[in-house]
Amino acid sequence: MSTVRIQREDFDVAAEVAKLTKGRTDIGAVATFTGICRDAEAGQSVAAMTLEHYPGMAEAEIARHVEEAERRWPLQGVTVIHRHGRLTPGENIVLVVTASSHRQDAFAAAEFLMDYLKTRAPFWKKEERADGARWVEAREADDAAADRWAQPRPRRDAAE
Repeated sequence: MSTVRIQREDFDVAAEVAKLTKGRTDIGAVATFTGICRDAEAGQSVAAMTLEHYPGMAEAEIARHVEEAERRWPLQGVTVIHRHGRLTPGENIVLVVTASSHRQDAFAAAEFLMDYLKTRAPFWKKEERADGARWVEAREADDAAADRWAQPRPRRDAAE
């Protein structure tokens, strides 16, 4: 079971985890990652950021990477929620929830999905700073983190 949503509204992490795991006794681990808008970047104050996306394409691209995670790891469920619009420090930006029988698979799949979302998902981010607004470029460190997943990983059998 997988869910991909792009929305302007905030999300409730506990409610999303409960929705994914309700009635499931085959899930032994749930990994969550919540990205939150912070008030500083590279030593400069950030008043807000605006996230833009291409509707339809962004959901399809994220769903494609969720499917890739499901091929790589034995997952019982995945939820990815990414917000768009203007966000201020302290607000939620993104949620990734992965459920599996084993913690290693849940952690690895969540990390894989976040590395993709951070570097290759079709979102554009503009930061509002005291010296004006600017579009944010990808960072080499983020690209390197995502590149490590380029090699196909054989799926681990859930019985292992």
